[in-house]
Amino acid sequence: MALIFPTLPGLAWSVTKTPTFQTRIQRAVSGRELRALDYPYPLWQFALVYDFLRDNPAAGYDELRTLLGFFMLCQGAFGTFLFQDPSDRQVTGQQIGIGDASTTVFQLQRAVGATLPGGGFLEPIVAPDVVRAIYFNGITQDPSSYSVDPATGLVTFGTAPRGGLIITADFTYFFRCRFIDDKYDFENFMYRLWQIKKLTFISVRS
Repeated sequence: MALIFPTLPGLAWSVTKTPTFQTRIQRAVSGRELRALDYPYPLWQFALVYDFLRDNPAAGYDELRTLLGFFMLCQGAFGTFLFQDPSDRQVTGQQIGIGDASTTVFQLQRAVGATLPGGGFLEPIVAPDVVRAIYFNGITQDPSSYSVDPATGLVTFGTAPRGGLIITADFTYFFRCRFIDDKYDFENFMYRLWQIKKLTFISVRS
């Protein structure tokens, strides 16, 4: 069972979120460039700050040990976990494909900047949480007619959707991540109160 990053009080502003591509650039003496894109989809890096983590299990406040235990379960940067970004975790009516009467498997995806030309940037969702509904031309489909792979975000229909049907979905999702470092500093700044000034992790691809 996948680990899910815990939701804890004490999370401070600001939260940093960094989409990162990787481009190899070769520049000729004339100044002309040849560019090769290594990442067609970005890796997402997150940086969280916790102003306080309480350490008083007897009173029911155990955020410090919860976060410490979670970090140790992951064994630092080795293990992966699922993170649900409060500001970026769900879509409604997202188009995931168009039927052609032969294709039965479609990738969940989300559009970033849907009002931009071409409908924005389409990014695959490979760690879905709850797929609430799937529609053909706006008509809700029976959940028994399809399955969703939680490890890949692939939707498989028992029967290929007819040609021209617009397939949309409502769903929530996670980012599959790992910690960037193998160590982090937890500071005891007051009796039974701790803080961590920067906790960083980055999305990973399976």
